[in-house]
Amino acid sequence: MSVLALTLVCMCVSFAVCGIPFGLLVARTKGVDVRKEGSGNIGMTNVARTVGGGAAAVTFALDVLKGTACVLLARLALAHLCFGGDWSQTLPQAPMGWSSSCVWASCVLGHVFSPYLGFHGGKGISVGLGAGLGLCWPVALLALAVFLLMALPSGYVSLGSICAAAALPVWALVFGFTPQAMVPPIIVAVVVIWSHRANIERLRTGTENKFSAKGKKAR
Repeated sequence: MSVLALTLVCMCVSFAVCGIPFGLLVARTKGVDVRKEGSGNIGMTNVARTVGGGAAAVTFALDVLKGTACVLLARLALAHLCFGGDWSQTLPQAPMGWSSSCVWASCVLGHVFSPYLGFHGGKGISVGLGAGLGLCWPVALLALAVFLLMALPSGYVSLGSICAAAALPVWALVFGFTPQAMVPPIIVAVVVIWSHRANIERLRTGTENKFSAKGKKAR
């Protein structure tokens, strides 16, 4: 199988798997439809606000796991079926590393445009972290660091998410992604920031809500 053909297969599978709305499913076990509560988003933040911290932690773990699993399994398939077992060829710094980078992007896009929810979904942060850990963990952890540096002092998860997305292509460039492998992170950064457009407007007008779990008041 050619690299392009296998990459397309892995992208389709990853899009489908990462489109699974774990936030919605976890909240339903508590009798809550998060699409009708809070911000209406299916992600961890809205689950925390409408259901509670425990449900949010489970949602976060599942979203991270689905992204990591999809990228690692795709890299394993690519390495064995296309590169003679050479795992290093699946790195985004390698000449054919664009293939793994495209799979990573499909994970995030599958979550944001869930095929099970009429192509509406979450903001892509948790699954992006998980998929990033499977692709290039230093870039993922540095993006997480940007998120924490912006979100913790301000209390605005959306601000941290937007800044982390904007920093993503920068860290990818620093860590030597090839020009072809740089394209997916740029696309993902644009999509994630676009998905936060309502949050950006609320941040601009000072009406954005600070993070709080159900049962706790935001400071």
